[in-house]
Amino acid sequence: MAGRTTSTGSAQTSRETTGTTSTTAGEKAAALRALHVPGRPLVVPNVWDAASARAVEAEGFPVIATGSAAVAPVLGYDDGEETPVEEMLAAIARISRSVGLPVTADMERGYGLEPAELVERLAAAGASGCNLEDSDPRTGAMVDADEQAAFLGAVRSAAVDAGVDLVINARIDTYMNGTGDAGERLAESVRRGRRYLEAGADCVYPIFAAEAEAVRALAERIEGPINILFRPGTPSLGELASLGVARVSFGHGLHKAVQAYTTRMLTAIRDGESPYSPAL
Repeated sequence: MAGRTTSTGSAQTSRETTGTTSTTAGEKAAALRALHVPGRPLVVPNVWDAASARAVEAEGFPVIATGSAAVAPVLGYDDGEETPVEEMLAAIARISRSVGLPVTADMERGYGLEPAELVERLAAAGASGCNLEDSDPRTGAMVDADEQAAFLGAVRSAAVDAGVDLVINARIDTYMNGTGDAGERLAESVRRGRRYLEAGADCVYPIFAAEAEAVRALAERIEGPINILFRPGTPSLGELASLGVARVSFGHGLHKAVQAYTTRMLTAIRDGESPYSPAL
């Protein structure tokens, strides 16, 4: 795939120490990239704050991934780039400081930052990778594929120029915001996926693709690592591996479940019951 860098510039070689280990930013990015193996997917339970990140690390997962739809409400905002970029990056930085693992950040469509500034600020926040999506977060309108490829290419070039190794996960929103029947959405997802990989993305993320045969076709026809969102109705983790998936995300699903559980506990307290009942 085009556009990857293993530069050893100053930004790349800054060291982060956690406990008894010391790992460069470049080593973290390289480790993150290497975990994207079709058929042996990287499983990333998306987090929303430092506490959830530490819990993921404690359970032995190798990577921390944020989800904007989970982080935003924690910060008091709606998803869709409603969070001020300074607050989103500060949240990512707190998460990065709290763990010793590579962190990949959901940056929606870049929060209006130019590619060079996006790369610089992600590196400053300690992120090894990022998600970038191809529909307008505010309107849901699909971005032209060539325009998005140019944006991804500019982010890759800016990373190379800055000596930053950044793992780019290019989200494809055809199944969420596109038009046409299932076959047309599949074909457009394949077209976009190939284009984004050529532009310098490391992995592509056809979000909401869930039917097993569609996932298999995407993995085979895109001819590069694909990320699938795990949610109710998605094939099991084992099945996704057999379909050739390289990465599995949970989006804001875990945060949504935690919030639902919290609501049940609060309801119990309101009703004069114990919030710690096994029934909850």
